[in-house]
Amino acid sequence: MKKRFVKKIIAAALSAVMVLSCGACGNSSDADLSDGEFQEVDLSELKFPLAEKKTLTGMISFPANTESDPNKRTIFKRLQEQTNVEIDWTAIQADQWGDKITLAMSNLDTLTDFVFTANFSDNDLLRYADQGVIIPLEQYIDTYMPNLKEVFDKYPEYRKMCTDSEGHIWALPWIEQLGSEKTAIQTVSEMPFINKKWLDYLKLDVPETVEEFENVLTAFKDHASELQQQFHIDGSIIPMSCIVNDGNQDPALLINGFGEGYGDNDQGRHIAVTDDLKVICTATQQGYKDGIAWLHSLYEKGLLDPEAFTQEWSTYVSKGKSGRYGVCFSWDDANIVDDFNGWVPLPALTADTRNITPENGSFTSGFDRGRCVVTAVCKEPALVCAWLDPFQSPQNNWGTYGEDDDFDIFELGENAQGDKMLKHAPLGDASPVEVREAESVNGPLAVLDEYYDVYVTCPDDAKYRLDWIEKYYTPDMHNKYVYPNVFMNQEDTEEVANLQTDITKTINSTKSDWIMNGFTDDDWNAYLDSLNSYRLNDLLEIFQKYLDEYYKD
Repeated sequence: MKKRFVKKIIAAALSAVMVLSCGACGNSSDADLSDGEFQEVDLSELKFPLAEKKTLTGMISFPANTESDPNKRTIFKRLQEQTNVEIDWTAIQADQWGDKITLAMSNLDTLTDFVFTANFSDNDLLRYADQGVIIPLEQYIDTYMPNLKEVFDKYPEYRKMCTDSEGHIWALPWIEQLGSEKTAIQTVSEMPFINKKWLDYLKLDVPETVEEFENVLTAFKDHASELQQQFHIDGSIIPMSCIVNDGNQDPALLINGFGEGYGDNDQGRHIAVTDDLKVICTATQQGYKDGIAWLHSLYEKGLLDPEAFTQEWSTYVSKGKSGRYGVCFSWDDANIVDDFNGWVPLPALTADTRNITPENGSFTSGFDRGRCVVTAVCKEPALVCAWLDPFQSPQNNWGTYGEDDDFDIFELGENAQGDKMLKHAPLGDASPVEVREAESVNGPLAVLDEYYDVYVTCPDDAKYRLDWIEKYYTPDMHNKYVYPNVFMNQEDTEEVANLQTDITKTINSTKSDWIMNGFTDDDWNAYLDSLNSYRLNDLLEIFQKYLDEYYKD
């Protein structure tokens, strides 16, 4: 195979010019890269805790303003005690990860046995595989990772989504089931929230149409001084704020009712799947055009935050915590506002129709194909994989118990059968994101729906978000399909990445410009011509090919 040949060439070339330091599993003095062939060991050698302590090397990211030494985190302390395996970590702050991990993966002096929080794209995985820097894991999973194998056996769609066109699995996934199909927690990301206290004070109902919504925003603006005085707000009233083109903070859900109701909820690829299994570009539909024109009208009337196109997360949160918003967008309003109970989700708005397009890939719940890789410098990949097998996934995902500080994510309790179970502690007024960042370690894991109330409780913020989705959004999800998590081959992955560069840039920049400044039919036609010149149809054909393959059986 080509990959094997390339690996041998790279290994020979690198070993001729580089010498690695001794110690740890992967950094041996012979400087040879593994050829990726499966290395079988006796299962008795992997029984934890090991009879003799071993040291592995790993790379991991950590959020700013949290513990920078992974071995000081309770989760890893506990795992070391349970396995007698010590990890020599290279820890990189999350906001520097993108640049530094690229350099680390190209330098054998800094390459570790595994990358715990790689979060690699498909293009990354296939490129590093072709370069011989990472090794295939399918045999290690089946032989030395019983927990992950059990997940794959029970939910074969996850194995399918992890496997490339040549039958290889290049990374260990992150899987988080919280609901399924149209009730999954990932079906709606950029959730809109509206200030219920302001509505009640002004004797207004939660709007259900775009006209009612605009009237509510206008009332917030017209009664700004009264709202400031009534709710002791320091700063000007902002009827609606968001961060345009910024994931969960984008207002895309508002325009889902225009035209045929596709909206533009996939902000990375701008695609949706029709009920007859055709891939379309959402940002070229009539409904998108009408929706952007409507958003411009809101901006022109002073109903949309003028900083929505430029503000950083910290600024967005600061204004929200000051109580200045009438409507805002996020995964969870607790991340943006202090008075959590004073807000409610804004339901689908009726324009030409009433519809919510679920996020692509969401029907199989939370999934990241490239979460963790094992590198070709590792001399004991079976041990690495056994150590990485997700047997403490809830703690990796959310946090732990027995911390030295004032807050624990979990309390160790019992389930209905009297067995040990992790119980989520109340979050109180704390931000879920900040608390979990301080304790969780992420990495490869699998949390399934059937774990809840058996091994772990469902976190409160996930539970109320699941309730919101089922109550406010699932009834209006009329689409049959979402685009699945397909694993394209290297050629198509690279072609998609190349095509999307100009296409996505054009869509996003035009969207911001048009919301601020408006546009004409001539502008729209020129925009469509521009996307065609960047080969939008070729991009859609690639997406269509893999959709057809996914549903061919």
